Amino acid sequence: MTDDVRNIVLGVVAASISAALGWFTRTYLWKRRLRRRQAFFGLPDSAESLLVVNRDPAASEPAVHRFDVFALLELSALIKDCGAHVQVVTQDMVHQGFGERTEFCVGGPGSNRRMAAHMAAMLPGVRINIDPEPGPDRGAFRIGGERYRMDAGVTEYVLLARLTAGDRREARPAFLFCGQRAITNQAATRYLARHHEKLARKHGNNSFVLLLKVVNSQAYGPDVVELVGDVTRAATSPLPAPAPTTRNSHRA
Repeated sequence: MTDDVRNIVLGVVAASISAALGWFTRTYLWKRRLRRRQAFFGLPDSAESLLVVNRDPAASEPAVHRFDVFALLELSALIKDCGAHVQVVTQDMVHQGFGERTEFCVGGPGSNRRMAAHMAAMLPGVRINIDPEPGPDRGAFRIGGERYRMDAGVTEYVLLARLTAGDRREARPAFLFCGQRAITNQAATRYLARHHEKLARKHGNNSFVLLLKVVNSQAYGPDVVELVGDVTRAATSPLPAPAPTTRNSHRA
């Protein structure tokens, strides 16, 4: 074998080894990212999950707002990327406990009774004004001692939460997307799709509640979202009882 042939053979072997190592590294990193994503969403291979759909309160008959439909489509893509399955159910047709399957619940308590149940059970520090009558506090959030009012199309708020049932390691999480308007629900699902890796690094598989602000949705749709803060402690702690009123007594 001449030197030229030997060099060609060695070059081919080195290229083959380098390609194999590159393929193995990429596959390993892809699988590691997939496992982390599956753990964060509680969706191992072929797992079953629920998409709980709310109703459009402005419609006379049961219907889903188009922005909520867009939110469901984005969540479906996340679930598919985890290799899991999804069942879409309406908010009044869910008859099961919490933690059996990963759940994605969309819509505020005024349009989604499942959301209302989750909030009453796990977010005692949150109150949402669901009064349909116009007014400055319509749709307002109260979280702990803070109030967040909606300026429709300009400044709107949405809660994005990942909640787990107690300390059960096998319990599946529930993701809540509770906004002041339908477009804010989609904004929260889009925020989760874009930032789930960062959220997983920060929170692991623990519960969290984030307050997001949707900026100028009338111009930018659901794309411009700011993180107001992590409100987990305030949202999961009972609201303080109102101070009792006292009546002054006067002597004759």
